[in-house]
Amino acid sequence: MKPSNSTPDIIEITSLNDERVAIFSSLTETQLRSRVDPSQAIFIAESPKVIKVALDKGHEPLALLCEQRHITGDAAEIIGRMPGVPVYTGTREVLASLTGYTLTRGVLCAMRRPECKPLAEIAVNARRIAVIDSVTDTTNIGAIFRSAAALGIDAVALTRQSCDPLNRRSVRVSMGSVFLVPWTWVDDPIEDLKRIGFRTAAMALRADSVNVDDAALMAEEKLAIILGTEGDGLADRVIDGADYTVCIPMAHGVDSLNVAAASAVAFWQLTR
Repeated sequence: MKPSNSTPDIIEITSLNDERVAIFSSLTETQLRSRVDPSQAIFIAESPKVIKVALDKGHEPLALLCEQRHITGDAAEIIGRMPGVPVYTGTREVLASLTGYTLTRGVLCAMRRPECKPLAEIAVNARRIAVIDSVTDTTNIGAIFRSAAALGIDAVALTRQSCDPLNRRSVRVSMGSVFLVPWTWVDDPIEDLKRIGFRTAAMALRADSVNVDDAALMAEEKLAIILGTEGDGLADRVIDGADYTVCIPMAHGVDSLNVAAASAVAFWQLTR
C-alpha cells in the first residue's frame, strides 16, 4: 500500500457516546472477533510502529483513532497510507477517558481480521513450527510471537484454548510480530502435525527428557516445538504422544522458565 496525497477524513470526537468509535471504546475482544459473522471480525493495532507493520503485511485498515497532535506527527505516515479511512480524533483528555489512552502511544487502528488458513497451507515450506498449547496469558502470547519472528520460526499453531494472537495486548507486546509469522488454530496438535510430516518435541521436565541441544533433535528436517500452559505445562497425553520430550538444563535449583523465556531459548537452539 503506497502513501497517498489524499486529504485524510478527520472527524472530531467530543462525546464518549459516539457510536462511531464503539470499536475502540466499548466492544469486548469477543465482540471484535464477531464469531457470528467472521467476515465482520476486527482487531485493534496500537502505536504507529505496530500499525505500520500491519499495513506492510497487507492488513486492511477500517478506522484510526488518535490524539490531535499525532495527526501531523507520529501518525502522519500511516494516515497517508489509508486514504478514505476515517480518522477520529480529540483532545488528550477526551481520548484518555475513552480508551485509557494515556497508557498508549496515542494511536489505535481498527483493522479487518484476516481469515485463518489451514495448517497444511501455512506450513508448506516450513522446517520449524511453534505450537502454543493452552497458553492464556496475552503477554506471553505476544512475547512468544516476538521470539518466533526474531529467531526464525516459520509458522505458529495454537490450540483453541490459547489466547488470541490478535488480542490488542498480544499485538502490542509482540511489537507487530504477530503479523510477521503465519499462524493458525489446531484441534489436535500431535495428529495434525504428524499428518503433514512433522516430528514433535514437547517442552517438559521428565526423567526421559533430552536436552534442547540433543543432536538427533536438532537434525530433524521438520520439527514442531510444543509449549504448554503457564502453570501446569503440557498435558500428559500431549507429552506421551510427542516424538521427543525436551528440557532446557537449569542451574541453581531453578526448576523451569516462564513459557515465553523458554520459547526463546528453544527457538534459538532448534533453528540453528
